Amino acid sequence: MNPLVVVIGLGIGINYLIKKLRGKKMNFEIDFLPVGNGDTSGDAIAVRYCEDGTNDYKIMVIDGGTKDSGQALVDHIKKYYETDYVDYVVNTHPDQDHASGLSIVMEQLEVGELWIHRPWLYVDEIIHHFKDQRMTEESLERRLKEKFSSSYALEELAEEKGVDIFEPYQGKQIGEFGVMSPSKNWYLHTLIPDFNKTPDKKAAVESIFEKALNAIKSVFESLSTETLKEDGETSADNESSVILYTEFNNKGIMFTGDAGIQALNKAIDYYDMNSVVLSDAISEKIGFIQVPHHGSRRNVSPDVLDKLLGNKGQLENKIAFVSAGKDSTVHPRKVVVNAFIRRGCKVCATQKNLIYHYHNMPDRESWSSITPLEFSNEVEGYD
Repeated sequence: MNPLVVVIGLGIGINYLIKKLRGKKMNFEIDFLPVGNGDTSGDAIAVRYCEDGTNDYKIMVIDGGTKDSGQALVDHIKKYYETDYVDYVVNTHPDQDHASGLSIVMEQLEVGELWIHRPWLYVDEIIHHFKDQRMTEESLERRLKEKFSSSYALEELAEEKGVDIFEPYQGKQIGEFGVMSPSKNWYLHTLIPDFNKTPDKKAAVESIFEKALNAIKSVFESLSTETLKEDGETSADNESSVILYTEFNNKGIMFTGDAGIQALNKAIDYYDMNSVVLSDAISEKIGFIQVPHHGSRRNVSPDVLDKLLGNKGQLENKIAFVSAGKDSTVHPRKVVVNAFIRRGCKVCATQKNLIYHYHNMPDRESWSSITPLEFSNEVEGYD
């Protein structure tokens, strides 16, 4: 098959979606619930939206964090969204701090669609990537289901409850959101063989997470001096995170999960492939963005942030939310917060608070404005 045909075919979804939305006024609210204690962090996100002048609300849950935060999501949706129905549940990737709480959502709420990756369905396509030549398709399928136990449990729960299951690959549309990454081919043939949670690949390399952590030292930064490095590297399972994008009221909204530099660049490239139709650079559209992987410095770089958000030195013109454990000493990294601030973002962290961003939605009694994170002149140094 001609690769160009594949590219054009994938572009139809996001083109159609954005062109349709640019003619509408949308009301929406985005809730980030706190997840984790100490240095542990996770994601638990709820989104509600409708076209202005209607009450035809759609509700999406993106990751569920822990069991406790999953329960908090259920309670939040019932109290503030006044429903026990969720249209779309999205598991961005199989980490426990993203998937565990979704089982609570699936058990206690009625769900329309579950969106998860299911690599065990493709063992015949990927078995040649793995080291153990004695492995059969059946044994690989079993091992994948064991390694991705939280995701597989969601599949079983969905099948038990009669919930439709879909896989969130580039070009798919989930409600009014387009999937920007990962592509199916990249996920199955590059990322899955590299997952920390899969069997050893043939060409084994030392994981960056197996290296000993060195003591953190501080370095100076200013608005014009940036020390964030270009060569950040995260795990393949983080890179597999679903990146979602839409435009409400001519402003882009992006959810990134734990995506790294590779995935973010692929999402940008996918957007740019459609620039003939979309016309604007994504950096000119973003109004709200999730800071990837709780603000880890392994997941972003100056170059990718310039492409996503625009150049340094902007006035504040966008919102960035980051999920971080309430007592975390490592998330979000100050060097990352500074990088987003330089590019016009007001950065807000969950830590111990539920935070939300909204447009033309009902007021919430006794809620108050959050204080954004400040620019830091001392940030974490590198080795």
